[in-house]
Amino acid sequence: MPASDEAQASFRSRFERPLFILSAPRSGSTLLFETLAQSPDLATIGGESHRVIEGVPGLSMPERGWRSNRLLADDATPQVAEQLAAAFYARLRGRDGNPIPGRARMLEKTPKNALRVPFLDAVWPDAEFIFLYRDVRETLASMIEAWQSGYFRTYPRLPGWAGPPWSLLLVPGWEKLSGLPLPEIVARQWATTLEMLVADLAGLPAKRVRALSYSDFLADPAAVVGKLANSVGIGWDRALGGELPVSKTTVSKPAPDKWRRWEAEIEAVMPIVAGADSRARQFAEDRAA
Repeated sequence: MPASDEAQASFRSRFERPLFILSAPRSGSTLLFETLAQSPDLATIGGESHRVIEGVPGLSMPERGWRSNRLLADDATPQVAEQLAAAFYARLRGRDGNPIPGRARMLEKTPKNALRVPFLDAVWPDAEFIFLYRDVRETLASMIEAWQSGYFRTYPRLPGWAGPPWSLLLVPGWEKLSGLPLPEIVARQWATTLEMLVADLAGLPAKRVRALSYSDFLADPAAVVGKLANSVGIGWDRALGGELPVSKTTVSKPAPDKWRRWEAEIEAVMPIVAGADSRARQFAEDRAA
């Protein structure tokens, strides 16, 4: 490898098969992340990477004209990829809270990354991805709750947006959602995300993609995590009880039928999400870990 290429790869070479959890927003990815972060073989930056990624020159929303959070392979120039890897590596910590001295197996979870698979694949060609599927009705309810709560305002002053302060990830075509009722905004936000995520993951080698169901994860955490850990090649030495702790991003107390608080609104938008949901469920079954 030429010296110039070695310099460009200096930080990316410190990562070994990074592991990205991908899902629609409010699908349980925080709980899965917090659980897997207990592995002795994984390192994390401790939370989501919004500022890390959008802090790289050229990747912020103002610089990109507020188009969306979508990033493609062409966006991963050698300079961008190196700066991103350096920013992640500087923040990586093991489960004991200490910096990583050498090569690291990073675990990462940021909902916006559901729109960035081609970009992440270009930065880390050996990356592996975990697709987490949650029942669409439960997810839509949680997304509506997130928008209403005010805790998830990612772009509160989005130029040209006439709706409530923009929350969660910014999908391509967001401009067309201006003025729509919140349940329809959320439904189209979910459908756009899942359509792109499933298509992008389907284009990768099957050995680099695992999928699991959020309901299965909740029903038997020990079995699901044990199987997943074995599948992605990480050690696991923690006992998991039958019930997991509430994740740090929970808005209100979890309950099996909580989504029914918005049942009428969700049923009205089901035609918007039905096709994407069918494809997402089938993909999750086909790539089950």
